[in-house]
Amino acid sequence: MNENISCGTPFTLDETFLDKFAGKQPKWGPVGYVTYKRTYARALNPDSVPVRIYELGLRHGLKKTEEFWLTIARVVEGVFQIIQRHCAQLRLPWDAKRAQKSAQEMYRLIWEFKFSPPGRGLWMMGTDYVLKAGGAALNNCAFVSTSQIDVDFSAPFVFLMDMSMLGVGVGGDARGAGKIKLVQPEIDPIPHVIADSREGWVAAEKRVLDAFVGKDTLPAKWDASLVREKGTVIKGFGGTASGPEPLIELLNMTTALLTKRVGKKIRSTDIVDIFNMIGRCVVAGNVRRSAEIMFGDPFDDDFLELKDPSKNLAALQSHRWASNNSIFAEVGQDYAKAAELTWKNGEPGYMWLENARAFSRMGDEPDWADAGAEGGNPCLEQTLESFELCCLVETYPGFHKTYEEYERTLKFAYLYAKAVTLVPTHDPRTNAVLLRNRRIGTSQSGIVQSMNRHGRRKHFEWSDQGYDYLDDLDKEYSRWLCVPRSVKKTSVKPSGTVSLLCGATPGIHYPEAEYYFRVIRFDQASPIVKTLRAAGYTCVDIDPKKEPNTTAIYFPVKEQFFERAVTDVSMWEQLELAAQMQSYWADNQVSVTIKFDKEREGPHIKHALELYETRLKGVSFLPHENHGYEHAPYQPIDKETYERESAKLMPYDLNEADNEIIDKFCDGDKCVIPVRKKKEDASET
Repeated sequence: MNENISCGTPFTLDETFLDKFAGKQPKWGPVGYVTYKRTYARALNPDSVPVRIYELGLRHGLKKTEEFWLTIARVVEGVFQIIQRHCAQLRLPWDAKRAQKSAQEMYRLIWEFKFSPPGRGLWMMGTDYVLKAGGAALNNCAFVSTSQIDVDFSAPFVFLMDMSMLGVGVGGDARGAGKIKLVQPEIDPIPHVIADSREGWVAAEKRVLDAFVGKDTLPAKWDASLVREKGTVIKGFGGTASGPEPLIELLNMTTALLTKRVGKKIRSTDIVDIFNMIGRCVVAGNVRRSAEIMFGDPFDDDFLELKDPSKNLAALQSHRWASNNSIFAEVGQDYAKAAELTWKNGEPGYMWLENARAFSRMGDEPDWADAGAEGGNPCLEQTLESFELCCLVETYPGFHKTYEEYERTLKFAYLYAKAVTLVPTHDPRTNAVLLRNRRIGTSQSGIVQSMNRHGRRKHFEWSDQGYDYLDDLDKEYSRWLCVPRSVKKTSVKPSGTVSLLCGATPGIHYPEAEYYFRVIRFDQASPIVKTLRAAGYTCVDIDPKKEPNTTAIYFPVKEQFFERAVTDVSMWEQLELAAQMQSYWADNQVSVTIKFDKEREGPHIKHALELYETRLKGVSFLPHENHGYEHAPYQPIDKETYERESAKLMPYDLNEADNEIIDKFCDGDKCVIPVRKKKEDASET
């Protein structure tokens, strides 16, 4: 962004308005406040938040981190400052009084959990980091293709690493298989000094990759002396440093993999492994999330078997867990082999790319709005071109009484997402797509709650009306802001921790049960553990041989507007609901993980794919199973247990808690399933 353009005094919310919320808490979901303080409340210091937010917090007695009223102030002011700056740059009209009124309404809607910015936005919006480094960190997801690796071999891999280190979930493909032959690299005796920055880490991996195609040399030694020590606070972006070990391990793993392939053409499995190794490094580097999806050819047996534990257990335990793998399915294909693997192992998932290119909503006529699309994001709610990013925002129709109320919410949810498209990133390739497409994802969560409250037909009616309203809104706002209309505007994301804040069911998915324990892991040294133990929550210190320094805390939950658990809903009904939402609401995609009975419904996945291949853009499957993991994330309980555990609980104060930055991996159902590291060891992703 051009900081030399003057936009006058940066927009701020009226402090008499903010005083109405200071010191108060919203109506949190059962694990909402803990999730917020642990994941989204930024440290209250001038290196982490704008000076104004820091001073506001001090005036109201806050100590270590933000409270929600202050986070919303940072987020809303950030949104309106973006729009204000955009108007100043283009010399467009800007009405300060109207902006103040709108900003206050946006604030109230977020406070009342009518809609939520994405986790990316709660964490980064309004920070100086965005102003200085660009808008990449505000975006949820991205996609990059390897189809051009014969032109620039390292480009897709370093894009993945760069964006993942900013918390963006990235999708990739194996289209580059067979397009380039690897060569023996020339060794440079001079050590490569790794810079202590995101750019420095990315440059080191780029050098390894380029060395094996003859575009650079491979250093004889990596010098990590400048990389800050493990545990050092990272100013600006936030979090703590991991030390250099994860990066050095990545560089060595990449070198070892490519050395074995010298003189041969790169394979689909090599491409996926490099992506996964990078994802493993980023997660170990304490970044908030490192979601990946990899797409392959439906008839590439090596790709299909990448995560078959009977053939690739060691690689699966090492790094191949880092991505969800899907195929670019084709309408009319033979699904037999892929469906059998899905039945047995839960993967691959499926994306019908031609459907995504041809259709906006599947209930409308083909418009080919996305003719240039090449893939999707890790949870597959967004169709994307290569190097494209996208911002998502969640609305909660089940928390609205009338359609008119929901329509008002849609306006401000849309405005948040559209504002993010006004912020260029640091990557020119991304800007060339993002600023042209202006793609957004206005999503719905708590869909099942909404249907239970309003009725299934009424929910579809709201979705259909709401889509038309957003279309009109995009015409109006794009004209005002003098930017292209958004190529697509709606989706259904799987949610995750954001929906936990208000207690909404995630995305389109059914609840696990009416009553259950939501089990969340914490570092044993966390002040949150001490506070919640004293407040009566069940806290279990996990065997250090399995998960060192980890405490599992059990939160009793009762679902709102409950009717049926996911185990009571057939695979077919879940598929039909996804198809209906793809028809009435989502012009991008519906992210859905279909839960199925392994014995009764598993054999019919092939038939299900044949029936729904013309009505969906993507789908994944996961069997109902008792995984046998200790302290599993969701544990159904009966009403008596819920009431007994709830009666023990007392109020608590988390003003002394630190943000622990745990929002890793993707938001989908597969990403809350624990990953076994060893036969005797299991840890939640």
